[in-house]
Amino acid sequence: MPLAQRLIAGILACSMVFTPLRADDLPELGDVASNELSLSAEKKIGTQIMHEIRWREPSYLDDSDVEAYLNQLGGRLASVSNDPGMGFFFFPINDASINAFAMPGGFIGVHTGLILSAQTESELAGVMAHEISHVTQRHIARQVFQSKQLGMAAMLAMGLALLAARSNGQVAGAAMATTQAGAISAQLAFSRDFEREADRLGFDIMRRAGFDVRGMSVFFTRLQQAVRLYENNATAYLRSHPLTGERLTDMQNREQSLPYHQVQDSVDFQLVRAKLRAMQGTPGEAVRDFEMLLQDKKYIAEAATRYGLAYARYRGRDWAGAERDVLAARRMKVSAAMLERLLADIHIAQGDVGGGLRVYRDAMVRFPLNHGLLYGYGGALIGARHFDDALAFVETQLQSYPEDVRWHKMRAESYAGLGRKAQQHRALAEVFALQGQTAGAVEQLELAQKAGDANFYELSTIDARLRELKQRRFEEMKEKRN
Repeated sequence: MPLAQRLIAGILACSMVFTPLRADDLPELGDVASNELSLSAEKKIGTQIMHEIRWREPSYLDDSDVEAYLNQLGGRLASVSNDPGMGFFFFPINDASINAFAMPGGFIGVHTGLILSAQTESELAGVMAHEISHVTQRHIARQVFQSKQLGMAAMLAMGLALLAARSNGQVAGAAMATTQAGAISAQLAFSRDFEREADRLGFDIMRRAGFDVRGMSVFFTRLQQAVRLYENNATAYLRSHPLTGERLTDMQNREQSLPYHQVQDSVDFQLVRAKLRAMQGTPGEAVRDFEMLLQDKKYIAEAATRYGLAYARYRGRDWAGAERDVLAARRMKVSAAMLERLLADIHIAQGDVGGGLRVYRDAMVRFPLNHGLLYGYGGALIGARHFDDALAFVETQLQSYPEDVRWHKMRAESYAGLGRKAQQHRALAEVFALQGQTAGAVEQLELAQKAGDANFYELSTIDARLRELKQRRFEEMKEKRN
């Protein structure tokens, strides 16, 4: 079942009536809509939808390499937007359809089909810059907000409906009718004015970030041609982002005012696309796919193709073959954190734990901010049962990233390996709390209280956190009743 339909199931459980919204009730383009939906409320809605995706959505791709790349690229674009302090977060959805969607609060999902279909990094950047502009201009906030009498639960359901509409307009339309929200179903797709504004600002973001501004129009033109020729999955994006000839003409007119600027794709863009391709089908099918590409020399970057073959062999547990191919990619003078991480994991898979950890440590010196390497090293320490070292490393990372669910999970695993039950449950409570599962967090802290191995200081910390989360749970229940 696709993402839209799974989210619809949650929406159908809500019984609510939306007040019809007239076009003249909307603020003028460019106005800040904070007097209608505050930034804090918008962030809360987006955070809760993100919890739903992480907690219940099977197509959410929990891959730190892909996520790190999207946030690196997205961060570069957002830093030159007109609201760089929004606090964007970019995440991958494992779906072959060509799509991307922006949610309230700066959360932006990117389908793997979009990454694989983008022929250059500038094309991918163009779509992401367009989505960033929808967020900075509060377009999603204006759609979500319907009435000052709406509670947060109702706005959350509306936000889920908007997200569903980004993936499947027909499914979302049925859900909107079922939830008695048909009066606004026509506004689920972004208006032409919103689309033109996102085009214009996205174009400026790409220019300031140093990408080829022609990437946006080239990609949208190819999508439109694909729809006309094949009626394929390309319709997913165009359904919620109506593309007109006028919009394409506007894009091309802007391009003509600037000199041609060829931009080379980053190594990480090439490696991420290779990894996503290597994840498709069975390991054997992926190996044959990459072997054929190398044999026929049908590749843009040989090193990335070698990496893809290495990852496909790694999936198939051909450790020796994977090591041979990843070393071949390294000899091509390609420097990338993803290469080093795969090499480290191959060493560990072959039983050379010390060698793998050394590769990780050397790579973290060269790429100190790469989250894929950091997560990989922490996981490798836990896998090697170096629980004291793992706990110390995780605690250091939590000082910089206190709301990172992955680090809290690793802290719980480290405590479990050390046999410290109370602290294990306390760490799990933070995992539940960060994922919006307050009831589960309360349960974990109650288990921590009963574990019997916490000292006085630890128990005091557990008790204080339990009181805080019980109060949060009370407020959540009150909000739902309202």
